[in-house]
Amino acid sequence: MAAESNADGVERRLPTDEARELLALTRDIARREIAPRAAEEEAAGRFPRELFTLLSRSGLLGLPYDPEYGGGGQPYEVYLQVLEELAAARLTVGLGVSVHILSCHALARFGSEEQRAAHLPAMLGGGLLGAYCLSEPSAGSDAAALRTRAVREGDGGDWVIDGTKAWITHGGIADFYTVMARTGGAGARGITAFLVPGDAPGLSAAPPERKMGMTGSPTAQLHLDGVRVSDARRLGAEGQGFTLALDALDSGRLGIAACAVGLGQAALDEAVAYARERRQFGRPIADFQGLRFLLADMATRVEAGRALYLEAARLRDEGRPFGRCAAMAKLFCTDAAMQVTTDAVQVLGGYGYTADFPVERYLREAKMLQIVEGTNQIQRVVIARHLVGPESR
Repeated sequence: MAAESNADGVERRLPTDEARELLALTRDIARREIAPRAAEEEAAGRFPRELFTLLSRSGLLGLPYDPEYGGGGQPYEVYLQVLEELAAARLTVGLGVSVHILSCHALARFGSEEQRAAHLPAMLGGGLLGAYCLSEPSAGSDAAALRTRAVREGDGGDWVIDGTKAWITHGGIADFYTVMARTGGAGARGITAFLVPGDAPGLSAAPPERKMGMTGSPTAQLHLDGVRVSDARRLGAEGQGFTLALDALDSGRLGIAACAVGLGQAALDEAVAYARERRQFGRPIADFQGLRFLLADMATRVEAGRALYLEAARLRDEGRPFGRCAAMAKLFCTDAAMQVTTDAVQVLGGYGYTADFPVERYLREAKMLQIVEGTNQIQRVVIARHLVGPESR
């Protein structure tokens, strides 16, 4: 395993020459196509769909999945470092790739061979964009309480889905949705997963939420009003949907952790560059010990987060239990991103509080990462259960 450093001094241990080429390709796309447009498009609230088409053509929208179906066949250790580079250039893009990978998980892992052959090639390399639909207006952290219902018409008939999903990244613009719906009784065992086409009759999206950050990434409620899907689009067995959802979230949390590290790295790079250039009292502010210590703490948080998400990824790649480590990575990396972006604003002082510099945007975006795919309070619950078992009732 060889080590390499990028222009910002991030040293990466990559397992193969192919992985190094993928990172080089990602950096080139990030430098030429993503970063130059990020500030303007985020200010305008514009989603860069054409960038996702480019990423799909470049083989970057299906990296951890089977090459037989158009995936890249890469370990999570490599995929997450690609994701980190994309998020450092623009979080809307990095998070969008993570959500797309999450939306493909149930089909890729639990679908039949016929289902994978029919749908995965277009999802992984055919320019399609996915969304993941678990949360609802009254079922967020308590996702097993979801109310969206799927009812089957007779023996062997279509499923008819009715309900509302909430906080859906790519809601209203996705080409397909992985939807969790209730097909049985209350609780987790009554939930089933379905692959719903984005153009299905009866499917509609509310106007995007007005958010404090990530304005280029649409987040919307999704309404399902008599949406019909064939049983061939049911993923896994009836009643297995919640298990599929949690299995996907273990991996998805690693995507959020990698995005958080990318965002933190971008904030750190901006703070270091500014500290070298900004002069006060006749010398660069980087000469002052108080600021040097602040930058050192920022760098330590970023490096520690990177090491933690990579450890979880390597456990996953080895087929070992990784859920606890994934929850730790999501918790630590997103909290670190919040602190690092806050400190970056402080390094830039008044300029950091203006939209003329990107760190104020990074700060607003970091807050979101502490909430999505399980709040950090939920991550603490997950970690504690691994340590001492479930709570007594």
